[in-house]
Amino acid sequence: MEMKIDILSTQPIKPSSPTPDHLRSFKISLLDQLAPPFYVPVILFFSADDFDCEAVDHVTICDLLKRSLSRTLSRFYPLAGKLKGNDSVDCNDDGAVFMEARANVELSEILRDPEMDLLQKLLPCEPYSVGSESSDRAITAIQATIFECGGIGIGVCMSHKVADGATLATFLTAWSATAMGTDDGITPFLDSASLFPPRDINMVVPSGVISHDKILTRRFIFDAASLARLQSKASNSTRVLAVTSLIWKSAMAVAREKSGKDTISSIVTHVVNLRGKTEPPLSDRSLGNLWQSAVAPITEEEGKVELDDLVGRLRRAIKKVDKEYVKELQGEEGLSKAFEAMKEVRKMIMSNGEMELYRFSSWSRFPFYEIDFGFGRPIWVCTTNVPIKNVIILMGTKSGGGIEAWVTMAEEDMTKFQRHYELLEFVSSTQSA
Repeated sequence: MEMKIDILSTQPIKPSSPTPDHLRSFKISLLDQLAPPFYVPVILFFSADDFDCEAVDHVTICDLLKRSLSRTLSRFYPLAGKLKGNDSVDCNDDGAVFMEARANVELSEILRDPEMDLLQKLLPCEPYSVGSESSDRAITAIQATIFECGGIGIGVCMSHKVADGATLATFLTAWSATAMGTDDGITPFLDSASLFPPRDINMVVPSGVISHDKILTRRFIFDAASLARLQSKASNSTRVLAVTSLIWKSAMAVAREKSGKDTISSIVTHVVNLRGKTEPPLSDRSLGNLWQSAVAPITEEEGKVELDDLVGRLRRAIKKVDKEYVKELQGEEGLSKAFEAMKEVRKMIMSNGEMELYRFSSWSRFPFYEIDFGFGRPIWVCTTNVPIKNVIILMGTKSGGGIEAWVTMAEEDMTKFQRHYELLEFVSSTQSA
């Protein structure tokens, strides 16, 4: 399918209240400093069936989005500034970029068989481009796209240097509540730098992280019934651990076949949210990168490792990222602790030679499907393709009981992975949203 996007307007949306002088320099935390210079992307789709197109035109909707965005940015003021080096944000109220666009297709055509290249056109920027100077780029960019049927897609990109997936969800929740007039004064915690003080470091994306080989991103949907069957087979684990273990097991089978060896070594890293692990616990509304990666390695002989084994390894790895771990992260040796997972992965790869690394992150519990700007809740929420091999993002589903796994692999590996018998036993769909 071909889709043409016409950009109708692009403008900065500034905070409704100027940021006071004493808040103009916003220190980012050590964990923000270590985050990659990418954007965190998400797209929310809203059906015209959920609002009266004749009573509410799209000019009115975009005006509502812009006015409520302006008011929300006055509380999330770092998101309207510009990065300054690798240790602070200049809260200069330059604003978030807001683009209005029109697509020449109906929303149903996108949802019928979502194509990664088309989804990318619904974002206001290329999320994984690292060519531009950070100081020249907006921290927050938004594209509201109107489809021929009257449906709307809202694509949001937020700098990973100040935000993780949880931050993005908190911001969208606050923005939509402001638009609805139901705002409960959602104010983010903006002082993670006091808990994880920044250091004199500069992060560069290692060469080879962005793949220049042919890679593919595919969606694998697990409905509630499939997940129940999978969980019963995997010691009644959580949905996320069960899906992670299944994908890991299937990916190892592909890697073993490719290598021609009976035994294969691999590592999984899984993002762990730190918000409930500080003392006292941080609010879910805390802005910034408040996560670390749990590391789970394994050397597998064909037919010798079951889902239970992988679930157990993941559980033990995640359990290590506890309050004591976070306390060390906050201490004098915080930088060394933050690099611990990376060092562990590097050491394993060097000692084992060929070793596949799979990176998992779960967004499945973020309340994206509860967001309502006044024209109904989203009928689908997605991210987009990642140009990094072996990255897996787990998204929630509209029903609340399923998981969408967005899997990125080398094209050759994906061809075999998507046909793996054990994966197909539980995948309910790879097509329409």
